[in-house]
Amino acid sequence: MFSLPVVKVGSVLVDGSEPLFILGPCVIESEEFIWDIADRLGALANSLRLKWIFKASYDKANRSAGSSYRGIGVTAGCQLLQRVGQKLGVPVTTDIHSPEEAKIAAEYIDLLQIPAFLSRQTDLILAAGMTGRAVNVKKGQFMAPWDVKNIAEKLQSVNCQNFLFTERGTTFGYQNLVADMRSLYWMRELGYRAIFDATHSVQRPGGLGTTTGGDGKLAPVLARAAVASGCDGVFIETHPEPAKALSDGPNQIPLAELPQVLSQLRKIHALVKEGQ
Repeated sequence: MFSLPVVKVGSVLVDGSEPLFILGPCVIESEEFIWDIADRLGALANSLRLKWIFKASYDKANRSAGSSYRGIGVTAGCQLLQRVGQKLGVPVTTDIHSPEEAKIAAEYIDLLQIPAFLSRQTDLILAAGMTGRAVNVKKGQFMAPWDVKNIAEKLQSVNCQNFLFTERGTTFGYQNLVADMRSLYWMRELGYRAIFDATHSVQRPGGLGTTTGGDGKLAPVLARAAVASGCDGVFIETHPEPAKALSDGPNQIPLAELPQVLSQLRKIHALVKEGQ
């Protein structure tokens, strides 16, 4: 439909032939935890022949309360993720929060992710772009879809051409978000590959007082709508037991439910592609 670039993330090409899936837990809870979920996701991805990237955060810098669990730190976290990616044979991604972290993460990580609240931080965006790694920018909850053009120009100014934009909902009143599927169309119309974040689009930021709430049961619903709209991929956080997750549990899809969700999304993508 649109003339879109092929975005290269490690060994993966985001070219519209297959939906890209960015899958993993919200945060690295422990090394044992990350290896367990990585092995299980790897087996699932192989069985479904997915085009995918493994994700997990080494630091959840944006938490409702200062006492909330954050992670294991940038160097240890990125080194662990690199080992996971090497074992699974897939690219890995994680959030970065400062120009200094961008330099450290770029030594180990294939796709550097800019969190939504930092999507207008010029120094961070330029630093990520200058690493030579692919970059995924979460569109801020406060931004219109066409505002990503300014972010793209910042990345292109430092010769970064491998970048994605991710829709993760827009602020709607207090402690609520709404996902506008038109956003995916408009970002792609501008010439950019667009990913849909099914997990964070169902957040209720700070909705539980000291933690974030959410409607995880709606994540698959919105993901189906996003793929039907023609997006290039879906970002999904998953956990074996979301109720026990150390971060964003209410928004994550239970690992046991993921095979059916992913199978449905691939079928929808095939139907959309067939009709184009």
